[in-house]
Amino acid sequence: VQLQASGGGLVHPGGSLRLSCAASGGRLSAYGVVWFRQAPGKEREFVGGFHRGGTRAVYADSVKGRCTISRDNGQNTVHLQMHSLTPDDTAVYYCAAANTIIYSQLGAPSSYAYWGQGTQVTVSS
Repeated sequence: VQLQASGGGLVHPGGSLRLSCAASGGRLSAYGVVWFRQAPGKEREFVGGFHRGGTRAVYADSVKGRCTISRDNGQNTVHLQMHSLTPDDTAVYYCAAANTIIYSQLGAPSSYAYWGQGTQVTVSS
């Protein structure tokens, strides 16, 4: 499966953004799909996502309550909706997918074989 992340840009603090991860070559509904982000000089950080077959997304504490991840099976896409953005949310955001994910390893980048190219989100006034 090939993944294409989009929707990044420049947002003012307190603003909102919706990122999309569109898939080709496979149905995302058959994969666990998550979002990571990586700020300059920092390690890749788990944001949230779905286990394969999961109906409820799991979120990192850093974004819980500000973030909604949803599947659009008709469009073969997973969305990441973020609001109340702060400069700490500035990063390159990546979507990733895997056929099988050990439950406790959902947040580990090494769990994922398929990655989108990343989309830059910059939160600044």
